Amino acid sequence: MTSDNRDWSKYNEALVRRGEILLDFSTINNWKQELKQLNKGKVGEPYHYPNSLITLLGLIRILYHLPYRQLEGFIRALAKYVEGLQAPDYTTICRRINKLNINLEETLLKSTNSVSLAVDSSGIKVHNGGDWIRKVWKVKKGYLKIHFAVNTKTKQIVSMRVTSEKVHDGKVLKRLVRSAVKSVRVRRVLADGAYDSRENFNFLSRSGIKPVIRVRGNAVARSRGCPSRRDAVLEQRVLGPRAWGRVHRFGFRWVVEGVFSVMKRVFGEYVLARKFVNMVKEVLMKAYLYNIFVALTSS
Repeated sequence: MTSDNRDWSKYNEALVRRGEILLDFSTINNWKQELKQLNKGKVGEPYHYPNSLITLLGLIRILYHLPYRQLEGFIRALAKYVEGLQAPDYTTICRRINKLNINLEETLLKSTNSVSLAVDSSGIKVHNGGDWIRKVWKVKKGYLKIHFAVNTKTKQIVSMRVTSEKVHDGKVLKRLVRSAVKSVRVRRVLADGAYDSRENFNFLSRSGIKPVIRVRGNAVARSRGCPSRRDAVLEQRVLGPRAWGRVHRFGFRWVVEGVFSVMKRVFGEYVLARKFVNMVKEVLMKAYLYNIFVALTSS
């Protein structure tokens, strides 16, 4: 919930600055130096365009849903007005974007405090054909599942995974948390019943992380090698779901739902890529850009 004490003039300025970051051509001044470092020890044809330019093009593509040919036209037109800016062709742009090393940790707001993570998943379409085509032409198209671990305080995505629709949510929690602890100190994890398993409870407890997971309604209060889950079953049974949620501030889990909503509203509910590995890179770039926008608003 937005605080009534927000400095709205500062917040509005931060929203405006989100547009500035997409036209930050400081890379032009460091063009030769970056290429020299990039080509150091490289065998074969050297790189002609620095990673900073390719990253800029990738972010513009993500935000405005531009195909690669239109992206080439965009940078070609812009190059006429920016001295020193060279326009790569669309095949080079495609190849380089899909080889970028995108690291979410670079976008995170720095803090020494321990954090709470809200974990959940959501589906995203692999094309934008629409439900009418699916129904009339009996087109069977799957969807991707994007799994996020979100810092409930900063609302930034700390770690993520992209899987097929067949992968169960609970199977991804370990990978999300292991990736997150490389960047932040995790105090507790908030998750719904899809993550209710002895394996997840044991993993979090052994990692020194408080599991705040809503157990299934028919859960049995037996240890069976997982005392932390037994305690959670007993506590939720005695207190009731609402009281238990207030005690452990389980309501903050909905922060991750808000992140999914923003991501789909701003970047679309589908991916442009066709290969799975490129789909993963595209979703990662969306998360990267989302974190940058959040950091600008919070600064």
